[in-house]
Amino acid sequence: MDDKARAFLEKNRSAAMITLRRDGTPHVARVAVALLDGKIWSSGTQARLRTKHLRRDPRSTLFVFEDGGFGFLGLETEVTILDGPDAPDLNLRLFQVMQPDAKPGHLAWFGRDLTYDEFLKMMVQDQRLIYEFNVKRFYGIY
Repeated sequence: MDDKARAFLEKNRSAAMITLRRDGTPHVARVAVALLDGKIWSSGTQARLRTKHLRRDPRSTLFVFEDGGFGFLGLETEVTILDGPDAPDLNLRLFQVMQPDAKPGHLAWFGRDLTYDEFLKMMVQDQRLIYEFNVKRFYGIY
């Protein structure tokens, strides 16, 4: 990706994530994305249908929306699923980036204000993981 695409990703977090069903038809889900250390991440769970699809076929397309405008960024990717013992901590890093205005030591989670310890426990309980997107091609009006 070029610097302009990275700048677009730093300002815009809303995306549609498209994975492929076994028969090749697309499955779409709304997700939030963020750029961490030059890599695009999103959070998911072990039980999500998109996780099942990606374990079989790691290809995914992201369509990132411009907040309040008509710009967009299309990203054709291969996804690596990060679901080891450090997955809760990786989710903590992701949500810290996605919630830069959160109260120190706290994050919002579905309307609840959680301490970092409570957040980490929730990540374990929910079997949270990280989707890491390796960009193969990008395009758009950004």
